[in-house]
Amino acid sequence: MPFAQLKDRALISVSGPDAEHFLQNILTTDLDALRHGEAKPGALLSPQGKILFDFLISRAGDNAFHLECRADIADDFVRRLMLYRLRAKADIAKQDQALVTIAWGDDSSRSVSDSTALADTRFRDIAISRTYGGETKDGDDPNTWQKIRIGYGIAESGSDYQLGDAFPHDVLLDETGGVGFKKGCYIGQEVVSRMQHRGTARRRVLIASADSPLPAAGAELTVAGRPVGTLGSVDGRTGLAVARIDRVKAAIDAGEAIMAGETPVKLAIPAWAKFAFPQDAASAEEA
Repeated sequence: MPFAQLKDRALISVSGPDAEHFLQNILTTDLDALRHGEAKPGALLSPQGKILFDFLISRAGDNAFHLECRADIADDFVRRLMLYRLRAKADIAKQDQALVTIAWGDDSSRSVSDSTALADTRFRDIAISRTYGGETKDGDDPNTWQKIRIGYGIAESGSDYQLGDAFPHDVLLDETGGVGFKKGCYIGQEVVSRMQHRGTARRRVLIASADSPLPAAGAELTVAGRPVGTLGSVDGRTGLAVARIDRVKAAIDAGEAIMAGETPVKLAIPAWAKFAFPQDAASAEEA
């Protein structure tokens, strides 16, 4: 099974008698639905519903969890968790030298993968697993993993959007199992729940493609000079974008070019996603 070791990821451990109750009350992920052997996405939000920290969470034994996040935000994440801990009996710590290994393959590869590996539940049609710890080994270029992630349509902060600037719906956490709509309250829950029930999410992750190499991440997407979104991770002629789907649909209906800098692009919904372009894009944009 091909694999790569990621040096830009870190691991935070949360353990103790109150660990699950503490995390369930502040994170978007529904821990009641988190099974052993799974790594589910999630976020810690601001009270206004914006993503402050994104991560993958997994069980690490009884009353213990691992939160895998970007290495450059790990210390801030730990401080924020400790701020919310109050009197909860939970120990929070960043693990030093926590090696993150990711492997990929078709469904048949699951049976031969490491028994300690966690299934990355964001991916439905291909087997993606993550392992924490172990020895440094020569694997594939991490860019191969990024190519898979981009092609599948999975956005991550830093590469595809900025923390503090996106709602969970914007980056498809509502569709990848990163938001528990049946759980109780958590920080920012009212805003996220309102967006879900009213169907007001307009910004979404789309897959961008072009006939020539795309510009670098951060390039503005425009239609007739009007901004419609921003380009994220790029792999040659394919990339991710966070864009206003009402404006994209209006441009498609009108036959107007969508540009990433000077490059014409096509924007498509990831094949596995359940959301759709609005039927009446013009009316939706005016609303």
